[in-house]
Amino acid sequence: MNQNQYAMVHWTCGSLDEARIIARHLVEEKLVACANIIPWVESFFLWNDQLDVAQESKVIFKTKASLFEKVKETILSKSKYEVPEILMVPIEAGNQEYLDWLASNTL
Repeated sequence: MNQNQYAMVHWTCGSLDEARIIARHLVEEKLVACANIIPWVESFFLWNDQLDVAQESKVIFKTKASLFEKVKETILSKSKYEVPEILMVPIEAGNQEYLDWLASNTL
């Protein structure tokens, strides 16, 4: 598998508990090989034309690019946010041993 067939998926959610529940599910289902949770980030954004500030949790998943739609669908079905951030960032290069591990731990 070429390295460009791997991706990171960035997702921001409203609580550490939500991050843990969805991350655990995605790893157990082998839709992602790894989930890194940053427990607390402060986000500034416009919502309904008003400046909003929120304390959120950030999750970075490592997966195959081909699994992105399934990862996105899972997050959308379980997320409490009306419009959750779900971004795919292609991995252009990396430690081949890690990428081999990623491939062996995903569908």
